[in-house]
Amino acid sequence: MTTKAFEQKTKALIDDLKGVCANYGLGNDGNEFKIITQVFLYKFLNDKFAHEVKQIDKSLSTNKEWQKALIQKSKDDYDMLLMQVPAGTALLSPAHFLDTLFNRQDEANFAQTFDDTLLDIAKTNTDIFSVKTDSGAKIILFDRVSEYISDTSKRDAFCKALINKLINFSFEHIFHEKYDFFATIFEYLISDYNKDSGGKYAEYYTPHAVAKIMAACLVNEAVQNVTCYDPSAGSGTLLMNLAHAIGEEKCTIYSQDISQKSSSLLRLNLILNNLVHSIQNIIQGNTISHPYHRDDYGKLEKFDFIVSNPPFKLDFSDYRDELDTKANKERFFAGIAKVPNKAKDKMAIYPLFIQHIMYSLSDKGKAAIVVPTGFITAQSGIEKKIRVRLVEEKMLAGVISMPSNIFATTGTNVSILFLDVNNKEEVVLIDASSSGTTVKEGKNQKTVLSTAEEDKIIEVFNTKQAEDGFSVVVSYEEIEEKNYSLSAGQYFEVKIEYVDISKEEFESKLNKFENNLTSLFEESSFLEKDIIENLKKLSFEKLSA
Repeated sequence: MTTKAFEQKTKALIDDLKGVCANYGLGNDGNEFKIITQVFLYKFLNDKFAHEVKQIDKSLSTNKEWQKALIQKSKDDYDMLLMQVPAGTALLSPAHFLDTLFNRQDEANFAQTFDDTLLDIAKTNTDIFSVKTDSGAKIILFDRVSEYISDTSKRDAFCKALINKLINFSFEHIFHEKYDFFATIFEYLISDYNKDSGGKYAEYYTPHAVAKIMAACLVNEAVQNVTCYDPSAGSGTLLMNLAHAIGEEKCTIYSQDISQKSSSLLRLNLILNNLVHSIQNIIQGNTISHPYHRDDYGKLEKFDFIVSNPPFKLDFSDYRDELDTKANKERFFAGIAKVPNKAKDKMAIYPLFIQHIMYSLSDKGKAAIVVPTGFITAQSGIEKKIRVRLVEEKMLAGVISMPSNIFATTGTNVSILFLDVNNKEEVVLIDASSSGTTVKEGKNQKTVLSTAEEDKIIEVFNTKQAEDGFSVVVSYEEIEEKNYSLSAGQYFEVKIEYVDISKEEFESKLNKFENNLTSLFEESSFLEKDIIENLKKLSFEKLSA
């Protein structure tokens, strides 16, 4: 089976699972995504375990009844097999197998059996797959799926329907696939559950073009054993692109996000993309008020690569004053937004994320941050102070101003701000605002970049090319002279075209313009008189009536 065919088959499985949920009254329910993602993940982990044990014990790979053969092994032999399973693979007992559940589906209280199996897998593998909160509590892998069905009499049938959708499908043939395959599957899997962020949190799924450009411009040379961080991780799109650009085995991922839903989706993303070793570093909590990742001395951890698509505006008035402390003076050097009398939900929170990221860069650190384009030219306030610090510390790499509507869910124009602690030379500014093609996405307009346009942006940025009307390469001194503006357009050379004409030609053109102007004045005077006469006539008719 081709990769494309298997991709379609995988999407069909996801549709089937959604169909089951719809048949039991959970279509578009707030809990549907929990069921779909957990059941999908249960199947994925089952097949990954089967794939790995068959690599260890070759006799199982040629045995059609390999599960029976596996179950018949002695406890010591089975335990020895588990010890050889690669790190990041769920450790399963025969009771956890999908086939075991399939064969038990007609037993009484099957829903409880199904739920108990999922919970036992989660508890057995809690050290591998648990996400932590900022207080240290663990969020295990699975919930009791059947309990989302309010009618208890239908729970057994619901779980049976799920099992029967899974039984004839296998992931075993695609574990050699890499990021591009699983990114497509993940995007499809969460597509229906990526619509309720409502501006509160970062997008669950950042557009592919933005994520690709950020990763490619950050990672323009080979690196080893580096740390990657996202303080507003969402479902991890930016981190996955970054890890893929570096090499999944060459980096360790760290993240934090206030949304429990986002953290669950990020965990799924890490499992699909062979980054299970980083799940222990995924934190659900408020990065701004309670940053979690710290070194052995209790200081905030420093990272080699940071990516972020933070929320732009958010009501953080409840904890705003808690941030304004002596301990946070260095982290929030440019200040903290004041609480407005009205429209608290429009408090600008993204400058806090930028400052946090600047504070969290290692001595070789690089970062890419999605910001509202207004940030790069703001003439005062916290935004201006941040830009001044970036120039004074010489830690800018550049800015790419993206087309409007690159995010279909917001009309805010965005730019990508690139930081580089070690870039003491020139800075590249790109205006890609006129790139792309506008398409309809649901009720919204969205701008889509072609692969060629994406590649051009990346090439120009990484090679620091200056191109008329598109990009400019400037010094820190030039930025200071332009009042710290990071807008490429303000540095473009203004070209005036001169045309040589004789004195006679000039006088002829001037006379023509004067004659045209006289004619227009005469026409204006005529129209004015006509309007006055009509108004008088209208007034007289009204008085007569």
